[in-house]
Amino acid sequence: MSTPKTTALNQTNASTPTSEKPAEPTVNVFAIHGAEPEVQAYAMAKYSRSALSMKESLKEISEQKAEQFLNTFYFQYGHRSIADLAHVAFAIEKLSLLAAISLVDEQRWDGQERSTRYQNFRKSGYHTPDFGDDAASLELYTDTAKFLFTEYEVFSEGMFRYLEARTPKPPEMDQASYDRTLKARAFDLSRYLLPLATNTSLGQIVNARTLETQIARLLSHTHAEVRTLGDLLKQAAREPAFNVTHTKMREVLERIRAVNPELADEVSPELLRDVRVSPTLVKYAVANKYEMETRRDLQQAARELMNGAPIAEVKSVELLDEDPLDIELAATLLYAQCHYPYKQLREAVASRDASERQEIIDIGLRHRGKHDELLRPFNAGQKFRFDVLMDVGGFRDMHRHRRCTQIEQGYTTAHGYDEPGELREAELHDRYRGAMKRAADAAANIAKGTAPEAEANSQYLLPLAYRKRCLFNMDFAEVLYISELRTTEAGHQSYREVAYSMFKATQKKYPELAKYFRVTDVHAPVDLLKR
Repeated sequence: MSTPKTTALNQTNASTPTSEKPAEPTVNVFAIHGAEPEVQAYAMAKYSRSALSMKESLKEISEQKAEQFLNTFYFQYGHRSIADLAHVAFAIEKLSLLAAISLVDEQRWDGQERSTRYQNFRKSGYHTPDFGDDAASLELYTDTAKFLFTEYEVFSEGMFRYLEARTPKPPEMDQASYDRTLKARAFDLSRYLLPLATNTSLGQIVNARTLETQIARLLSHTHAEVRTLGDLLKQAAREPAFNVTHTKMREVLERIRAVNPELADEVSPELLRDVRVSPTLVKYAVANKYEMETRRDLQQAARELMNGAPIAEVKSVELLDEDPLDIELAATLLYAQCHYPYKQLREAVASRDASERQEIIDIGLRHRGKHDELLRPFNAGQKFRFDVLMDVGGFRDMHRHRRCTQIEQGYTTAHGYDEPGELREAELHDRYRGAMKRAADAAANIAKGTAPEAEANSQYLLPLAYRKRCLFNMDFAEVLYISELRTTEAGHQSYREVAYSMFKATQKKYPELAKYFRVTDVHAPVDLLKR
C-alpha cells in the first residue's frame, strides 16, 4: 500500500509547537458522600428533568421533596429505574443457612457471608422453626441438631489431625500460618455435617429496586423464617439506620456545649439526625401473589405430568442440548417445582402435544399482574445450560455466580449425599454415614408430624452434604470464567469437580473452543498448604 500524501491540514498540525499546553478538561467528576439513598436517587433522576448540576440539586432537595417525587414517578408512573440509583447497606445476623441461600438469590446482589472455610461454626447456634403443639417433633429436632454440631466439632478436629499427619510443615512456614491453612482445609471437610439450620451472618449492598423485589420474594417464600426475614428487611429500610458517626458526634457536641450551649442545641438536630435508608421505595413491597399462585399450579402440573415416576439416574453435570423454545420453557417452568433431572422432564414434556406444552407455559403467565416481572424460567434461549446435581455446601459457592440464570430445586434426601474420600482414609466414613442417616431419618419423621409447615421445618436438619439440583444457564464467557476460577487448587474439591465437568462437557460438544480455557486439572495432586 502506498503512503498517502500529507495534506495541508496534516502539515498545519505537524507544525504545532509541542510546548503548547493541552486545554484543561471541561468534564467535571466528583464523588458524593453523605446524602440519604433516596435523596441521592432523586438528585440523579433530576438529570433527565432539570439542567441543575448535582451539587445544586442536592442543595435544594430535602427528604420530603424526595418522598413526593418518588411517590409520583416511582409508584404512579412506574419509573422503576429510579430505584436503581439508591444503594443501601444491610447487616443480617443470626439467620439460618437455608434462609441465607434464599436471601442472596438475586442476580443483582453484592455482599459477603460468613465462610464455612475460615470460621468455626461450632458456637454459631441454629434456627428452630415453629413446631406449634408438636412437642415430639421439637424434641427430635433439637436432639438431632445438637448431635450434628457435636459431630461437626469431632470431624473438624479429626480431619485437622489427619491432614497434619500427612502434610508436614515446611521449615519456611510459621506455625500460625500452617495451622490456619490446615484448619481451613479441615473445615472444608467437616462442613458437610452442618445442618441447614446453622446460623450465619451476612452483609449486603443492593439498590432499592433489587431490595423491593427481594422483600416481595422473601415474603412469598415457603418457609416462615424467610417470610419473617422479608418483614424485617422492610422494617429496617424504613426505621432509623445504625449511624456509625453518632458516637463521635455526641462527643463533639458535649465539647461544643461546654463552650456554647446555644450553638450545641442548634447543630445537634443535624449532627444526630436519624437516617432512614429507603422509607419510600419499599413501603409497598408485599408478598408476590403471581409467584405463590404460579408455584402452586406448577407443582400440581409437575405431579400430573410425571405421575410418580422414579427419579432417573443421570450424570452430576449435564450440558443440555438446544431445545425448541416451547419445550425449554415448559420443562424449565416445571423443573423448580420437583426433583427430577431436566432431561427426564424434557422427555416427558416433549412426548406431549403442543397444546399441552402451551398449557404449562400458560400456567407460568396466568397469574401475572400489571407490574410483575416474568419468572426466572422465562430467561430462556441461553446457549450453555447445565443441569447440576451437587452437595448443598458446594452449591452455596456456585450460587455466587450471578451472570448466569439459576433455577433451583428444593432440598431433599432423594439424591443422597456427598462423601469426601479423605473420610475413609481417616477412618471416619462409618461415623459420617451414621450421622447422615440419623439426620435423614429425623427429617423424615418431622415431615410427617403435626407442626405448622412440617415439611418445610424438616429441611433444616439436612446437612450440607445432601445434594440438590440447579439449572445453570449462561453464555460462553461465563462457562469459561466458572471453569477457570472454580478449578484452581485453592478451591473446595466439590465445586472444583463440578467446574471441571462443565469444561469437559463443553470440550466434548465444542472441541474447537477448548483451547481457550485455562483450567486446572482437578485430578492432579493438590498442595494442601497452597491457598
